[in-house]
Amino acid sequence: MRITAGLFSCLTLLAAACAHGQNLPGKPIRIQTSEPGSTSDFLARLLAQGMTADLGLQVIVENRGGLMAADATFRAAPDGATLALNGSSLWTAVLVRNDVPYDPVKDFAPITLAADAPNVLVVSGALPVRSVTELIALAKSKPGMLNYGSGSTGAPSHFGMELFKSMAGVDVVRIPYKGTGPALTALLAGQVQMMILAPTAVFGHMKSGKLTALGVTSSKPSALTPGLPTVASQGLPEFEVAGPFGLFAPAKTPPAIVKRLNQAMVQVLVRPDAREQMLKAGVESVASSPEEFVAYIAADLAKWGQLVKAAGIK
Repeated sequence: MRITAGLFSCLTLLAAACAHGQNLPGKPIRIQTSEPGSTSDFLARLLAQGMTADLGLQVIVENRGGLMAADATFRAAPDGATLALNGSSLWTAVLVRNDVPYDPVKDFAPITLAADAPNVLVVSGALPVRSVTELIALAKSKPGMLNYGSGSTGAPSHFGMELFKSMAGVDVVRIPYKGTGPALTALLAGQVQMMILAPTAVFGHMKSGKLTALGVTSSKPSALTPGLPTVASQGLPEFEVAGPFGLFAPAKTPPAIVKRLNQAMVQVLVRPDAREQMLKAGVESVASSPEEFVAYIAADLAKWGQLVKAAGIK
């Protein structure tokens, strides 16, 4: 069948109208996220594929470094066409940096808490401890003599260990590195004695005996670390360090659009095959409502804000 230019134009307008009728932008949706190969990038591409099929709109992933994904999103038109997939640094960065260009509460419309990546408290295999209780006892017997490695200020590897120090009442010295990779290298070399890391980063070293995992930092045992008890169950009740990833739209995005995007994302996140892919990548599916995500961010900011103030973190 031959389609004339006029008919093609009408069909295009009709398609756009249908998309708007579904409370969606009549153009491709772009998910801004971090560098290729990262966990955020993996999640963004997993969601983009499923959302494209569900929404009937092309969903494209665009990679940006640092906080640029969040920056590009909060400045975009609030029409649902520009989204951000970020870890908790999107909202916790304001606690430790004065150059964040946005307000994480006022400038975004949270869509869903997509996934969580529980971390693991690990120590050098040369350290004579095999449980959190033993680590605390050793640290108390040697105040200021043990070190922990961390990535950037405010990262889970940093905040998590500061929370551990506060709750355990121990004096352990932070040795900061430019990223978790160099920090892990230092741990393997014996330059620091402990770290909080993603399970996928330490599995091989645990098997070789170079590192010992003492506990998972989630509130409950994780499918990512079968058989490993929680840190909380070993004398530190309520200890929890999450590695969340969430989807955001610009503030003032109409609630109907946020709701429709949430539905499309949740449909992907609850699929058994998607959950399996996520576990292999080191994350667990969450799939929250927008309201649940808003409450999560508020509680997380309060928790880490209190720690930053009490520990004098700058």
